[in-house]
Amino acid sequence: MTDPAPFVRPDVRAFLDYLASVPGPRTHQMTPEAARQVFVAMKDVADLAVGELATMRDLAIPGPAGTIPARLFDARESRAPGPAVVFFHGGGFVIGNIDTHASLCAEIARVLDLPVISVDYRLAPEHRWPAAPDDCEAAARWVAGSPAALGRSVTALVLAGDSAGGTLTIVAAMDLRDRPATVPVILQAPIYPAADTSRLYPSFEEFADGYLLTRDTMLWFVDAYQADIAHPRGSPLLGNVAGLPPAVIVTASLDPIRDQGRAYAAALAQAGVPVVFREAVGTIHGFATLRKAIPSSQGDVAAYLATLKPAIVEAEAARVQRQAAGAAA
Repeated sequence: MTDPAPFVRPDVRAFLDYLASVPGPRTHQMTPEAARQVFVAMKDVADLAVGELATMRDLAIPGPAGTIPARLFDARESRAPGPAVVFFHGGGFVIGNIDTHASLCAEIARVLDLPVISVDYRLAPEHRWPAAPDDCEAAARWVAGSPAALGRSVTALVLAGDSAGGTLTIVAAMDLRDRPATVPVILQAPIYPAADTSRLYPSFEEFADGYLLTRDTMLWFVDAYQADIAHPRGSPLLGNVAGLPPAVIVTASLDPIRDQGRAYAAALAQAGVPVVFREAVGTIHGFATLRKAIPSSQGDVAAYLATLKPAIVEAEAARVQRQAAGAAA
């Protein structure tokens, strides 16, 4: 018997049919610069507007190889001390930037009522691995230090990101577990991360073509990034996951890297790390920034944030309890 065809939502099918009808080269057939321009141009067509925020301003973070651009999104002009979200954008470590994910970051800031700092880490192939994780670690440490330029007193970090940014979320959580920052990471929240590129998972073949992110594009990203896939900062699932912060993980059922996210969630649970796992069924990789093109994605992002909100409250309460117990000891 052949396996039944996977469920595809009607609006996802319409979007995929539209993409298939558009002439021109695919991502893996472009230069990195051309692919970046297409990705930026697509945001206004495929995603929602940024919307209103009290604060949205650019930041300059000192990094290991110079200044790391970043942007602060906040629904408030000022706020009491509390957690901050550090966000790492997706794009295969090759494309994407603060602007391509501005709408998502603004939505996170509004719904969670937390400051969000979006990090514009260095991209491959101009800056190959480990430039991206080095920048993300440095940016997270900078935010943890509550610098005057941020204008916020940060008590804890929530690390989040989609796709390649989901991978960087995991790596940064490991980096800050092993060498803690000024304040702790209380939660990691990767969206469809590439957690282990050291081996092939079934979904990589099952959804190799026809579901937006393709095998050819994935291999194009891998070739540009040149990560050591045997190293935990290249394939974080190969590292020790014990002692990592609690996690909220979201995958897409029609995603070639779906099984990597599933495997990471399972590894955390087996190591005793609290984890909430959600899979957006019938949709594709990239849905978080396709809310106009795929209207049902609005529900997926809302569900992700609805899961994050109580998880952050619980994790921050646990941090305060630990701090009080330490002070009393």
